[in-house]
Amino acid sequence: MTEEPGDRLQKVLAQAGVGSRRSCEELIVAGRVRVNGRVAVLGQRARAAVDHISVDGVPLPVREGMAYYLVNKPVGVVCTAQAQDARQIVVDLVPASPRVYPVGRLDADSEGLMVLTNDGELAQVLSHPSHGVEKEYVVRVSAPFSSEGLRHLRRGVELEDGRTAPARAHLLGPDAARIIVHEGRNRQVRRMCEAVGSPVTYLARVRIGPVSSPDLLPGQWRHLETAEVTALFKAATGQTGERGRRQGRS
Repeated sequence: MTEEPGDRLQKVLAQAGVGSRRSCEELIVAGRVRVNGRVAVLGQRARAAVDHISVDGVPLPVREGMAYYLVNKPVGVVCTAQAQDARQIVVDLVPASPRVYPVGRLDADSEGLMVLTNDGELAQVLSHPSHGVEKEYVVRVSAPFSSEGLRHLRRGVELEDGRTAPARAHLLGPDAARIIVHEGRNRQVRRMCEAVGSPVTYLARVRIGPVSSPDLLPGQWRHLETAEVTALFKAATGQTGERGRRQGRS
């Protein structure tokens, strides 16, 4: 009898950052793992790059042909997949093949982290307004934040498209702050700061959900690790567990 191809499923899960082999075995026994749509059984083998493997409905991001990049977009680069004018586009910063697309947006005057991928499933869950993955920004402003302004940021700010959800705002200095939001409104952080009397002169996105990369300089990119992709899926779908798998323009 020919042995089923691939590695033991618990090994595949552990290598993808799901947890220890023992904990992965427990997930399989509990019926929380599916391979190609069917509930997996202990002892089953699978091929990470070919089979569609999911835990609690969250896909294992190691399928063949999938690319996941984390890019630190510089100021002046636009977030489109195709050039519309003379400005550089964000997809020019990563390898040309396979073709990937930006997930969400940062305006041309802002810099910071973006995910580029050809995984439509990940792009959909990260971009959907109902999921609201946290995004963290560092801003500098032309007028210092007042105590009242900070209170408004933390309670919600009235904008022309409605009141924002409360943000987490922490001063880094009289004219700088770290602001965390989970909505995906157009240029939201800039508009919130302007509404409280502190127009933004510099904005950088430094975290998307569970993913950050302090050493990634503007214009640089790196591959997202499998565990990071899994963590993004989990953040977007509101799931919790051993491994860590909610976007817009600001």
